Amino acid sequence: MEGRKGKGYAWAFSAGLNAAFAAVSAKFFSSQVIKYGLVILFNVTMWGCYVNSLKALSSLQATVTNFATNFLSSGIAGFFLFEEALSFQWFAGFLLSLSLLTSSHENNLMLN
Repeated sequence: MEGRKGKGYAWAFSAGLNAAFAAVSAKFFSSQVIKYGLVILFNVTMWGCYVNSLKALSSLQATVTNFATNFLSSGIAGFFLFEEALSFQWFAGFLLSLSLLTSSHENNLMLN
């Protein structure tokens, strides 16, 4: 069972990364054809990964893991690639999503 959960978290993490790649590709490329093609590719891949994560995790665990990964990786990519500032509110939002992720994981451990 734990191996299945680990794979579920890996799928949710991959979904979050693909969502962030879609956001980065929308900003990074100037060609509209390449931009839209990559956004569609990454979003389709993200949904596939997310659906696979739902096979092993609760919807809360899959969603929060996906969201936290997307939030963190998008923020880091924006900071390094586009020189965007990360405000106090950004860090507060990330800490909130991280606490939700931790809480959902602990609640799942208590239920098992």
